[in-house]
Amino acid sequence: MLSILIPTYNYNVVPLVLELQKQAESLGIDYEILVQDDVSQLFVNENSKISSFSNCNFSINPENLGRGKNINLLCTKSKYDYVLILEADALPENEFYLKNYIEILSKSTTVIFGGVKYPTIIPPKEKMLRWKYGKNRETKSLKHRLKNEYDFVFTWNLLLKKDILLKNPFPEFIKEYGYEDLIFIKNLQHNSVSVLHIENPLIHYNFEFSIDFIKKTERAVQTLSHLIDTKKMDYKDTRLTSTYLVLKKLHLIGLVGAFYIKTKQQLLSNLLSENPNLYVLDFYKLGYFCSLQFSKNV
Repeated sequence: MLSILIPTYNYNVVPLVLELQKQAESLGIDYEILVQDDVSQLFVNENSKISSFSNCNFSINPENLGRGKNINLLCTKSKYDYVLILEADALPENEFYLKNYIEILSKSTTVIFGGVKYPTIIPPKEKMLRWKYGKNRETKSLKHRLKNEYDFVFTWNLLLKKDILLKNPFPEFIKEYGYEDLIFIKNLQHNSVSVLHIENPLIHYNFEFSIDFIKKTERAVQTLSHLIDTKKMDYKDTRLTSTYLVLKKLHLIGLVGAFYIKTKQQLLSNLLSENPNLYVLDFYKLGYFCSLQFSKNV
């Protein structure tokens, strides 16, 4: 019936596993919950207890694989026809989470995305940026998602047939952080694999420090730059690179990159404040990408 796949890294996933186990048991379905740690330094002892739970298993990779390869490996280990990919730092919105998915499964079902929400409690100043980004950029209404079938799909809270994932695995050539999810979704679209959108959200409890989110954003932009250079992605695949292409045609790359470098501290002051502006974050990413590309062509 259902294999629940949870890649994890430095996060205590026990509360999520227990909630899913309780819901699966109440439904009386055949299920398994597979948690795979990508060489964490934290919460290993806590998560090791998962293997003692009924129909659950916890394992640790011998080396760091990255999120995409970690999920691919979990899929090959799974034994049921459907797989549900989850994020370690999330919890179902209610006790009917699994029931909502199971009720709409059919032979024609290929991929289902349930959506994402963020906690309503406002975090402290030092964690404001990630929360605000999630609330405003990642939380989309069902109506909006239905109109944009492939644009607002995350590769977690994603239920799909196992053979779909085996035929369309996550890209394993991405070794660093970022964009494996976008390439995966683009591949589904290219192969005409439809995505069914429903209202069945997970609450994403990502209470990341703003400075850490900025560093991860920089790593993601570095990854994007490499993927563009190696032709694994096209400029039209993201809004950032589409905008960059316009600037390039106008011969403004050097100017934007230089302005980014000159104003970087002011930009960071805003992003680390209690009221960060997401358009400032957009420019920060664009300016950083321009500076990376410009430095390669000097």
